[in-house]
Amino acid sequence: MTATDPALTALSQGWCALSLLHGKIDAHIERALQSAHDLSVREYSLLDVLSRQHSGPGGHLQMKQVADAVVLSQSATTRLVTRLEDRGLLTRYLCDTDRRGIYTDVTESGLALLAEARPTNDRALREALDEAAKNAELTPLVRAVEKLHVAV
Repeated sequence: MTATDPALTALSQGWCALSLLHGKIDAHIERALQSAHDLSVREYSLLDVLSRQHSGPGGHLQMKQVADAVVLSQSATTRLVTRLEDRGLLTRYLCDTDRRGIYTDVTESGLALLAEARPTNDRALREALDEAAKNAELTPLVRAVEKLHVAV
């Protein structure tokens, strides 16, 4: 295949469209969460992921699993957790069965902020998708996102 191969060009254009859609959604949600709740998209995502933990076997995520869930490096995740911990939104503790394992939990304040921010996030997502659907290049991607029913 050459650089001018139509299949590669179409693939590249599809990836660019997907990247554009993600960027538009991310930026719109970021502005909404920052202005209304002083939260970044990453902070919101981290609180959301951690709020889904439960007690019992397999109920808590180790830091590497958290990093994977919020699509950050382990060091960036640690810095993010530290910022939210400093704000009183998260706590960290050692695993009872493996002293090398560190878990993170959302505090009551973190859960309250998450509950306040969730409607803002959802509304901003809907607005961003509606706006993106006006772009013919992005419309099929928006429809695909709307049809997804993925368990988190």
